[in-house]
Amino acid sequence: MIGSMAGYPLYVLTVNAGSSSLKAALFFMESPIASAERMFECVIADIGEPQADITFQSSDGNESKEVTYIKDHSSAIELFTVRLSTVVTLTSIDAVGYRIVHGGSAFSEATLITDDVVSELRKLMPLDPQHAPVEQELIQLLRQKLPEAKHVACFDTAFFHDIPRVAQIVPIPRTYEALGVRRYGFHGLSYMYLKSAFETQAGVQAANGRVVYAHLGNGVSLAATNNGKAIDMTMGFTPTSGVMMGSRSGDLDPEIAHFLTQNSQISLDDFTHMVGFESGLLGVSGLSSDMYTLLHARDENPQANEAIELFCYQVKKAIGSLATTIGGIDSLIFSGGMGEQAPYIRQRICDGLEFLGILIDDSANQRQEFLISNAAATVGVHVIPTDESEVIRQQVGDTLASLSTGGQYE
Repeated sequence: MIGSMAGYPLYVLTVNAGSSSLKAALFFMESPIASAERMFECVIADIGEPQADITFQSSDGNESKEVTYIKDHSSAIELFTVRLSTVVTLTSIDAVGYRIVHGGSAFSEATLITDDVVSELRKLMPLDPQHAPVEQELIQLLRQKLPEAKHVACFDTAFFHDIPRVAQIVPIPRTYEALGVRRYGFHGLSYMYLKSAFETQAGVQAANGRVVYAHLGNGVSLAATNNGKAIDMTMGFTPTSGVMMGSRSGDLDPEIAHFLTQNSQISLDDFTHMVGFESGLLGVSGLSSDMYTLLHARDENPQANEAIELFCYQVKKAIGSLATTIGGIDSLIFSGGMGEQAPYIRQRICDGLEFLGILIDDSANQRQEFLISNAAATVGVHVIPTDESEVIRQQVGDTLASLSTGGQYE
């Protein structure tokens, strides 16, 4: 057990960095069999913008909010650790788990971070220029700040590592496979949590059925599972692919890049930035990447309404497409900010999917209940809040236990 080497209580810090956000949480485990207590949590949004939104929450439910300028992720983690030190001494933290977006082909499970692992992760940076530099920065900073703790990388891509070969292949010359070009899939930590939560609430049979998961946050993806295993997903080579998102374009005709570089003032680097940070809901609406803002503006702003309709249309198509990969659909799971909190979006996505057996109960949908499909539906439609931090915490514990059992834990 972990405790045989690490001792208890065990303190685990989880770090989840987005391109302009940071979520960090401290967990406390009193014993190997005790459930973990979330002692302290911080969510920072809009890093690098004139005003970042900061929320701190303690285990007793007390919440405080701040708005201030935060230059970068290093500044964000410094702010968090200063506040964290009022809750627990930093030297008492036993382990740190990091959400790593891209594990490439090399990493298929959570991995103890060593200098060699850091070197391997650096090699993957060209695959994920949006997230990897920030991840490397935070790993370096926290390894220096917490040198006695064990540091563990937890990979978003691991959930999809063993999808069927046909779902991995990118249809370009095979020579580029050697550079790592394949479909990887992302949001895997979220899907791991959702699968476990769905099994807890609906049973093993339901979780092992034909399930389509829709993670609808600022980043958006959908995934299909059968017999509990990932079969296919919308995101492929990078997190910019798939359906449109808050500021990411999703899949595009590849000739658009050539056309624009030849017929406008945009460079290839500018195009890459545009499809990652200026497209999706933001680009189509011309107003915002935030669905909440667009929903409040849709009656007066035709472009905002069109962005909403396009988003729902693309997600609807993806559900139908993924259902074909698993021979139908038994359950549809909504999660992420929009999936959990926007009844109108869930309804618009499900409208027209009656032929698949998807029918929404209006009252249950408005109340955001676990089951929002109606009695006539043959597909269970559910709303499940996701929790990537909990999965990272679990993977850190499993990794330390494995190392201890193997005699490698120091």
